[in-house]
Amino acid sequence: MTDVSGRGVGMDVVKRNIQSMGGHVEITSQAGRGTTTRIVLPLTLAILDGMSVKVGSEIFILPLNFVMESLQPSNDDIYTVGNGERVVRVRGEYLPLVALHEVFSVDDARTDPTQGIVTIMETEGRRFAMLIDELVGQQQVVVKNLETNYRKVHGISAATILGDGSVALIVDVAALNRETRATHGARAGAELAMF
Repeated sequence: MTDVSGRGVGMDVVKRNIQSMGGHVEITSQAGRGTTTRIVLPLTLAILDGMSVKVGSEIFILPLNFVMESLQPSNDDIYTVGNGERVVRVRGEYLPLVALHEVFSVDDARTDPTQGIVTIMETEGRRFAMLIDELVGQQQVVVKNLETNYRKVHGISAATILGDGSVALIVDVAALNRETRATHGARAGAELAMF
């Protein structure tokens, strides 16, 4: 026995973590029969299949159900339209290009699309491209409401705690899609018709 082991300290940590997720622990004992420990978690606890991506030194989670494909574009695939917005050509289709480092003000990110990865996203019947630095991997994450503990953050739907204890923000793909439609608009579509 040490100062920590055998005194229930580890179980207290487990209990606090369960309570932080809105759950609770029920313990019942019967003489001669044993002890039953039940961990009760709310049904609203959301688990999300996500793709971890790196932008500069930051990790973001893209909901996997919006991710169509990822690629590294060439210079010939990147266009700048008259309003300064960039688009990427993917198999003959011109998609608005959203640079996550610009949306979230990440300074140490790659700014050249040909040096990064372009992830094609689809939501609300529309496709757009998202510029990231690198793909980290796929994983299931527990969704934590950011507004409960902080405030609403533009372009972010929630947060999660990664296995190493760091926090990753979950990108609100639908909000970025709506914003992209507003900024790229019909003018960009008309200019792209000339290519």
